[in-house]
Amino acid sequence: MTLGVTLSSTSRQLPVDSTVALAREARDAGLHSAWFGQTFAYDSPSLAAIVGREVPGLHVGTAAIPIFGRHPLLVSSQAQTAQAATGGRYHLGLALGTKHLTETGFGLPYERPVKLLREFLTALRPLLETGEADFHGELLTATTPYSAAVPGARPPVPVLVAAMGPQTLRVSGELADGILPFLAGPRALAEHVVPAVTAAAEAAGRPAPRIVALVPGAVTSDAEGVRRRAAEALALYERVPSYQRVIELSGVERAADLAVLGDEETVAAEVRRYREAGATEVVFTATDLSGEDDRRRTWKLLGELSAG
Repeated sequence: MTLGVTLSSTSRQLPVDSTVALAREARDAGLHSAWFGQTFAYDSPSLAAIVGREVPGLHVGTAAIPIFGRHPLLVSSQAQTAQAATGGRYHLGLALGTKHLTETGFGLPYERPVKLLREFLTALRPLLETGEADFHGELLTATTPYSAAVPGARPPVPVLVAAMGPQTLRVSGELADGILPFLAGPRALAEHVVPAVTAAAEAAGRPAPRIVALVPGAVTSDAEGVRRRAAEALALYERVPSYQRVIELSGVERAADLAVLGDEETVAAEVRRYREAGATEVVFTATDLSGEDDRRRTWKLLGELSAG
């Protein structure tokens, strides 16, 4: 199992130079990867490309880019450019996004999201693999009058989907390289998420999917105080149906109940639980919830676990 962290702050957007410095710290701590969310601010593939080029050895990824308001040709160009810039250390994460942000931000109807995901992935994969596409679907068209391949974008960019529901897990197993579940605890992973996506991949004749579990957490001496802050930071997910479902399947009532908080022994034990539940990689998020000292303490532990 490899371990990583997100570099998106829970409370602020960091300047690019500060993000690069933080990424160097993550690499030097022994972490395998650094991941960036996609909001309406930074362009995450661009930021990942900068960080990956400035910090050799560190894998970088986006977790995750909403597909509404974007097109496979443009996403392919971004992803391949990041792959070429980082020497093959870029990982593309995609998501359906939410109805509220899609309709409010882009003015687009949030309709048939699973169908759009299937068409998006079907058009995107050949673009990443060969630089060519000739796809004509119900919801989108992607064709290449001339090559869309980026020199040096090898190996082909791996595609991961923030999938947790039955339909998106099926599509992801068939067409993606893995998934990026967030707020899916060990119980939900082991009993629902991993079996569903693995079965879909097997049925499609694809390799076993990567399971990159995003987990909020930190090593801290004030677990209860940090959990209260986590409850505020994560409350918005409790209003999104897909997250409501996976939180319930995890056997807890609130998103904050899935935050991994405590001393080094406690956090290490929870990382092992995710591995035993089927996670191939664990990425800790919100490690800055309890301040810089605890963040460094957390990264130190994760680096040690990754090395072990």
